[in-house]
Amino acid sequence: MNDEITQLSVKELLSGREDYVIPMYQRNYAWEEGEITQLIQDVIDYLSTGRNYYIGTLVVFERIQKDGRAVFETIDGQQRLTTLALLASYLKKEIPDDFEWYDRMVIDFDSREQSRRTLKAIFSNQSAGDPSEFLGPQEINTAILNGYRLIQRSLPIKLKENNDIDLARFATYLLDKVQIMRVKVPSDTDLNHYFEIMNSRGEQLEKHEVLKARLMECLGDDADSHNCFNVVWDACANMEKYVQMGFKVKTGQRDALFGKNNWGAFSVKDFDELKKMIDISVDTGSEADSQQHLREIIRANAISAKNQNAENEAFERFNSVINFPNFLLHVLRIITGKDVPLDDKRLIETFEEHILSDDNRESKAKQFIFSLLRCKYLFDQYIIKREFLNDSEGWSLKRLALSDGKSYYKNTFGEEEASEDENRKILMLLAAFHVSTPTPVYKHWLNAALRYLFSAERIEASAYLDYLESVARAFVFDRFLADDAQKAGYYDMIYCRNGVCQTTKDQVSPESMRPKLSFGVIENNLVFNYLDYLLWVENEGKEPGSKDAKIRDFQFTFRSSVEHYYPRHPMPGHDILPDPALNSFGNLCLISHSKNSRLSNYLPSAKREHYQKLPIDSVKQHLMMTQYPDPWEDSIDQHYNDMATVLLRSLDRDSAVARFEENPSNI
Repeated sequence: MNDEITQLSVKELLSGREDYVIPMYQRNYAWEEGEITQLIQDVIDYLSTGRNYYIGTLVVFERIQKDGRAVFETIDGQQRLTTLALLASYLKKEIPDDFEWYDRMVIDFDSREQSRRTLKAIFSNQSAGDPSEFLGPQEINTAILNGYRLIQRSLPIKLKENNDIDLARFATYLLDKVQIMRVKVPSDTDLNHYFEIMNSRGEQLEKHEVLKARLMECLGDDADSHNCFNVVWDACANMEKYVQMGFKVKTGQRDALFGKNNWGAFSVKDFDELKKMIDISVDTGSEADSQQHLREIIRANAISAKNQNAENEAFERFNSVINFPNFLLHVLRIITGKDVPLDDKRLIETFEEHILSDDNRESKAKQFIFSLLRCKYLFDQYIIKREFLNDSEGWSLKRLALSDGKSYYKNTFGEEEASEDENRKILMLLAAFHVSTPTPVYKHWLNAALRYLFSAERIEASAYLDYLESVARAFVFDRFLADDAQKAGYYDMIYCRNGVCQTTKDQVSPESMRPKLSFGVIENNLVFNYLDYLLWVENEGKEPGSKDAKIRDFQFTFRSSVEHYYPRHPMPGHDILPDPALNSFGNLCLISHSKNSRLSNYLPSAKREHYQKLPIDSVKQHLMMTQYPDPWEDSIDQHYNDMATVLLRSLDRDSAVARFEENPSNI
């Protein structure tokens, strides 16, 4: 079998020695901003070490073509393979002298002409134009084209964020030091059966399960502490369910922890009190025993999966904005107050540094499990989820409640009309944060929100909303729109400045912001999404008869494509708009990549006719289409000034925000 495993650098993989084909049974290319930016960040993280970075495996089957030529049918790893090809195509365009060896595309597709044409157009496009210029609308695979555009936009930003790493240095490391293990399956393999097995759920031990065992070792021989730790950890590990559901009703655990006949309060003070409230008879002596070894944890997980009750087998109503390993790091950062990396690849080594190797590790492990439960309770109550209900879905901000012995979900803030309005604003702002940073490692907004909730003596809708708006202003003005010399770090903004924006209205103007608000320079989609939030709030503040229904019904979605409303490359017969108007923020809006790919070369009049029949992707775009006269190119500067004014107006701080900033310790 060793002869069938080959270690390849990215350069060796793409050099043209072998060809790869994506078979029909594979799904279409599906990587979006989260996966692509994570891959780029992973390479950057390892670049500084100088060591090889092993990016994973590529499982292939050697297929002999009719002409006798051998190609590798890709069974597993096609998303990674395609993304590496897109990344190399972008680098070839930017630094062609370093990519003379990259003279042909080595990836092909079985019976997927759109994918084949799109990848070929991207590879062949070494001009300043967009690859879509060379294709008709029906020839484009929008997912592949969007992947390339995301690389175009995110790679320069990530390199700048990480000590201004030179593009050539990144390319050299990517090509020579990033390694992939190509595994060739035997020629008599039943591919259908193999693919089914590859995609079935395994029982491998994950990093957070190893961490659980390591943390339990810190507790010594106290069986009650071990049992408490185990019960709490397992209750928190399911990020899709409210944590109350992880505790038994019959034994009284749920009532003791969250209030009898209520389940909406959490008043436990520390680990010792928590331990007293956990029924130590539950699960003791089973595979959840406090002395279990790592292999026993695997067995326990398998047994648990086979014996789920009807509640756990039911369709999940909620989807979390974060996974459990990353959530563990958020909790660790909050209780230590240190700049803990939010990267789950470094989960165990991070806990090793802050808890596992500490002389006082027993008390720190106890503090952590208590804080984990408290943070999960706060997360469930005050952080948005994606809710699936009655064949529809949307963002929700709800808490668990109990009435006549039955549990149900209600708005977190909603006892009176003012609170219902604030509940909706908090939901919208949290959604704006979330869709701006789909990659878990960059969810600093979530860390800010959890720190606020964990520290607050009392959580009120108005104060929570004030804090979140202050954090949004800080991210936008103190980082994304700030000069490089004054650009603030996330940790400083959250932990040293308590989320208070330092930029004042007299320090910025529409003209001073203009360079940071041009195409290719905008650092983060939160600039667009925060503006859309502000525009939505302004619409909600209007008299009922004057409200715009489309803005009222606007929902934040994962929009990742920056559209030029007047196109960069208009249809034949129309003028190309010169800079700076073309790339001005006044001519830009954030929409879904599928819409941008379909209409990217159309003039504003055609786009307006098409888009106005659909729900809006962007409040900004909606206003561009409805509030400005033709021709659009004469309105770009006016729209820019209008939108810059809305952003600047958010720097006017009301009395509630001023009170918070005067005494941030009361958050």
